[in-house]
Amino acid sequence: MLARLSIQNYAIIDELEIEFSNKLNIITGETGAGKSIIVGALGLILGTRADSAALVNKAKKCVIEGVFNTGNKKAVTSFLKENELDADDEIVVRREIATNGKSRAFINDTPVNLSQLQQLSSMLVDLHLQFDTLEVGESDFQREVVDALAGNADLLEEYQLVFRKWQFVTKECDELKNQKQQFDKEADYNRFQFIELDEAAFKENELEEIDAELKLLSNSEGIKEALAKVYLELSESESPVPQPLKVLVNQLAAYSTYHPQLPELLQRLTSVQIELQDIAGDVDRISSTINFDLEKIEQLNERLSLGYKLQKKHGVNSSADLLALHKELEEKLQAVLNIDNAIQQKEKEANSLFTKATEIAKKLSAKRTKQVNPLEENVNELLSQVGMPNAKLKVEIKVATLNIAGTDTIEFLFDANRSGQFQPVRKVASGGELSRLMLSIKSLVAASIDLPSLIFDEIDTGISGEAAKQVGIIMKDLAANRQVICITHQPQIAGKADAHFFVYKEIVNDAVKTNIRKLSTDERITTIAKMLSGEKPTAAAMENAREMLMN
Repeated sequence: MLARLSIQNYAIIDELEIEFSNKLNIITGETGAGKSIIVGALGLILGTRADSAALVNKAKKCVIEGVFNTGNKKAVTSFLKENELDADDEIVVRREIATNGKSRAFINDTPVNLSQLQQLSSMLVDLHLQFDTLEVGESDFQREVVDALAGNADLLEEYQLVFRKWQFVTKECDELKNQKQQFDKEADYNRFQFIELDEAAFKENELEEIDAELKLLSNSEGIKEALAKVYLELSESESPVPQPLKVLVNQLAAYSTYHPQLPELLQRLTSVQIELQDIAGDVDRISSTINFDLEKIEQLNERLSLGYKLQKKHGVNSSADLLALHKELEEKLQAVLNIDNAIQQKEKEANSLFTKATEIAKKLSAKRTKQVNPLEENVNELLSQVGMPNAKLKVEIKVATLNIAGTDTIEFLFDANRSGQFQPVRKVASGGELSRLMLSIKSLVAASIDLPSLIFDEIDTGISGEAAKQVGIIMKDLAANRQVICITHQPQIAGKADAHFFVYKEIVNDAVKTNIRKLSTDERITTIAKMLSGEKPTAAAMENAREMLMN
């Protein structure tokens, strides 16, 4: 509820503050006193566009501030958390218009954009201006009204969970199909590349090993000749290298006991002799393994050439890169096979969800259809009570494709004059008719919908007497469980107020200013009497006003 509204430097309002009741608040005043100015200021904190023309005093900024008690409303709490705003039972919404015309908005002293302000305000206040089209003409609101009366909240929540899941799975399925199309485009080329690498069948480090082997084979004659020379000198020459060492060992051995270091030298010489003999054996063995093989060289060159060709083709540098590419292509080809199965599974899941959503939607439709006649009858009866005896509401439900709200398109049709020509409400109803129609509808669904504070600007246009009294009764009933604020010219409505505010003009420093005050019981009687009989109320008007307040 709107607990307090303060206005500074807006139009002809210097400064005023209003503390509202949490039930029925009535605002009255002479035509032109400034009631619409107050509503305009309230509109600013609800997110309407700012106009620098509202600043009569250009020397200081305009500040409009509203204090709202939320009562821990879940939607409001969630909004505050999602937007990282301070969450509290009390919310302070402020709008400032600077002298240069620029405006800023704040929620609990944190700057917010206009969209955020509008989103929050829609949860806090339902403002109906006299000539607005109003949400009664919007299809979402019309559907919400029927669902509220049908008690569809839980069923609709269940349906929307299934519907959103169906949408998600369908999107996943479409993405897989798009992916499959891309796979199909690349599949032939990938298959060709895979077969080419698969037939090549390179092993790990094979190209590097072939390159080393080719170098050996290409130099085999020179290597073999060098090894032969080494072997000749070590084993088969007239004086093999180890032979002199053997003579030296024998000569030194005769004196090894005469010097402590000689045995060590003797051992080292012997080791060198043995090592040279071993080297000679290894040289001979290695030489026997090296043979020039032209056919093998050609085979290896062909293999290496194939490897280099594939490396160049794919822009890689090693056997490992070719093997990795081979594995990657294999996985892509396997993915083509797997994706068909995945698509089938997703299609099956989507079809199952679609069937389930359709079944729930049918239940929603049945419950909605059941409410059409009672809704029409009750609203039409209320319209007659509020001074529109010739007006009729007709609820039309048509089948639509599956959507977030089911399979129904709901349209409120209106005939103001028993013409038999029903047209969409938003096209044919006037501002006053829309306001009273909205009041009638909301009085029916008040127990089912968590309505925010309701504000009506001159809902009494074109009515008086008994019709005005009935509007007052309906508002009083509405205000039993929520805040209602109403600007009116009708004494029958004013008499139902829990708090009555009077808007008036006064001269301050030779300038006309708008102000407001809450009326006492005696002041209310006098004010309502003036509304009944004029500026100088009669005794009968005073008694009538007193009776209105008593009742």
